Amino acid sequence: MLETSARLLRLLSLLQAHRDWSGADLADRLGVTPRTVRRDVDRLRELGYPVNASPGTGGGYQLGAGAELPPLLLDDDEAVAVAVGLRTAAGQGIEGIGETSVRALAKLEQVLPNRLRRRVGALNAFTVPMLRGPQPGAVDPAVLTELAHLCRDAERLRFEYSDHGGTATRRTVEPHRLVCTERRWYLVAWDLDRDDWRTFRVDRVTPRPPHGPRFTPRTPPAEDLAAYVSRGVSTRAYAAHAVVRLLVPLEEAAERISPSAGQLEADGPDACILRTGAASLDVMVIHVMMTGFEFEVLEPAELTEAIRTAHGRLARSLARAGERAPRTADGADRTPGTRSGSAAAS
Repeated sequence: MLETSARLLRLLSLLQAHRDWSGADLADRLGVTPRTVRRDVDRLRELGYPVNASPGTGGGYQLGAGAELPPLLLDDDEAVAVAVGLRTAAGQGIEGIGETSVRALAKLEQVLPNRLRRRVGALNAFTVPMLRGPQPGAVDPAVLTELAHLCRDAERLRFEYSDHGGTATRRTVEPHRLVCTERRWYLVAWDLDRDDWRTFRVDRVTPRPPHGPRFTPRTPPAEDLAAYVSRGVSTRAYAAHAVVRLLVPLEEAAERISPSAGQLEADGPDACILRTGAASLDVMVIHVMMTGFEFEVLEPAELTEAIRTAHGRLARSLARAGERAPRTADGADRTPGTRSGSAAAS
């Protein structure tokens, strides 16, 4: 009985790892006859695994999708990856996913061997998530699933959308793709009323079924939809736009500048181009300075003038600070960086 159970687990593992197996290949891998393979396949079906079989010389066995989720077999690396993924899922901006992840993780850790439990424990104990400020509104997983299904089935979506100021409008769109960036989810869709592509924050979307009818998918607005959404949320959404050359390699800049703050592209081995937006050129000056990198303004020319104005303002502020520097009892200047008395003269 133990031998049969072990063989069933081995058969299940093979079916999960390979798209299609012939009966002869499975029999050779398991060291049994094709007839035994057929009996084992029948046992797996009784346990709820949907094993499909196609007859003929080109036929074989394939693990399909069933009505219920049967147990899965994971190798060591897969088990660790799933456990760590469940640990971090709570921070991905999907409402309610934290509690669901904890329940799933508890089931997984209950059956993990000690060696894997120690690996998972070490990764979790010595990993600290770095969150960038206040977290955005969470997305209802039911809404996310509904939108994904409509994208897949090419079915029109009717919904209520709340803008940044809280004003709600009714929209009808042809949904194309969901894009996740910086813990926010976005829907890229063709807006029928505006006759153009639009990007919607999913946490502001409230579906208003019935949906439909089906539509013929259009050519998407860009081949790289992640970059398209990044441009929209970091540049197109703002009144002021700029292009600057950062005098650091692309990899170094990407460590500080997120996709929602601007788009980066390499400009040789030691520089990169940043395209970004801001509410005004004055704010743009601060935005670029806050990257912490040396830079060169490419456009617009007005940004250079805004930087010159800011430079003058800062210089005058420093001069006034120097004029108000405290003095010692003998009247010596205590401006930072100077020394008083005989020590200064030595």
